[in-house]
Amino acid sequence: MELFTNDPYPLFVTWKTGRDKRLCGCIGTFSAMNLHSGLREYTLTSALKDSRFPPLTREELPKLFCSVSLLTNFEDASDYLDWEVGVHGIRIEFINEKGVKRTATYLPEVAKEQDWDQIQTIDSLLRKGGFKAPITSEFRKSIKLTRAKYRSEKVTISYAEYIASRQHCFQNGTLHAPPLYNHYS
Repeated sequence: MELFTNDPYPLFVTWKTGRDKRLCGCIGTFSAMNLHSGLREYTLTSALKDSRFPPLTREELPKLFCSVSLLTNFEDASDYLDWEVGVHGIRIEFINEKGVKRTATYLPEVAKEQDWDQIQTIDSLLRKGGFKAPITSEFRKSIKLTRAKYRSEKVTISYAEYIASRQHCFQNGTLHAPPLYNHYS
């Protein structure tokens, strides 16, 4: 029996639905967590508690796709443009118009999927983080940006694939990791 690793990683769990794979939940953590407990926690949190979307329902299950991104290689960037679209995930920290420290993050594929350049991505992240004032080039310079390269083995599985893989999980009454997860060992 080969189980997938329980090493600690910062991670994000993303839910998408339908043929167009429309985003319906994405939450994670930049704090390293043991993979097993991190997956349990953030799979549910991103499915049920992403404030941007209604909680997922049982009726949606057959249309869902779930992706897990493991975050590695964090670096402080020299400025808000010190990252590459499609290569780096980014996390920004800023002080909003009320003087409150805020953060926001995008996984590396977000800007590429939206066909955004760096400025459009930063501005979208500022809005995602709750910044309501006009965005100026001077304000952008005040942002603290952390970039990360994300592990290349991003796993995406459809609900149908999950159901099919479950037959491999239970053998002789014992829970085994499905073959899909073995590459994490």
